[in-house]
Amino acid sequence: MPLLHKFPAKIWDAVKLKQGIYARLPKHYLKSLEQKSEPTPVHWKPLGVQYRANPKTGHKERVQDVPIPIFYPPHSQDGLWAGEGWVSGYRYANNDKMSTRLRKTWKPQLFKRELYSEILNHKFTITVTARALGLMDEAYGFDFYILRTPKEDLNSKLGMDLKRAMLLRLARKDTELYPEDPVKREKVYNKYKQFEIPEEQAEWLGLSLEEAVEKQRQLEHKEPEPLFKACVDELVKELYIQKLSAPHLIEKE
Repeated sequence: MPLLHKFPAKIWDAVKLKQGIYARLPKHYLKSLEQKSEPTPVHWKPLGVQYRANPKTGHKERVQDVPIPIFYPPHSQDGLWAGEGWVSGYRYANNDKMSTRLRKTWKPQLFKRELYSEILNHKFTITVTARALGLMDEAYGFDFYILRTPKEDLNSKLGMDLKRAMLLRLARKDTELYPEDPVKREKVYNKYKQFEIPEEQAEWLGLSLEEAVEKQRQLEHKEPEPLFKACVDELVKELYIQKLSAPHLIEKE
């Protein structure tokens, strides 16, 4: 492990990933850590232009897309909030702009809903927002919403765990996807096979860096071989050599 104090703090994460067990993580997983994209705006609407005409004067003026700071509480990772979070700001008392401003935090409305996964063949009771329910309807189902939505837009540990479980089930379709119903298996597999990825990639999908390191550590860990097993193997090898060198003596004994 390198001495991180020798490097600028802003590159510590990059330096750490090139040393020790971090460097031995699968390449596709390390690549997924580097690929970061901006989530779809939820609480604000980007203008998409650098200049626009002033509605009063008609003069061209420069504008900027400034995203609204959003806070995602820890428990949002246990549900499907579809990018919604807590937005802090101010409001005027009694809706009077001449009055004192009061600090306020706007929070999304949450619902408990029972959602069925066709791939996993299981019902989940999940905390969701109205936006998440709307996106599920647009995607034509719970499974399609989870599989189609990128990590940045899901913004949910639960969502990524579900996606990993679904992709693993598709990759292991012969043994885990409706093992007792071949007709149902083929129907479900053909419906979602467009999302299938190799099993060795699916089992790393959505893991945090800490989880990935622990998984790699378990893969590299080897149990010590018992001493008696080594002795038995050596004894069997010696008897086999003796039999080859003097078979008549072994038969008389």
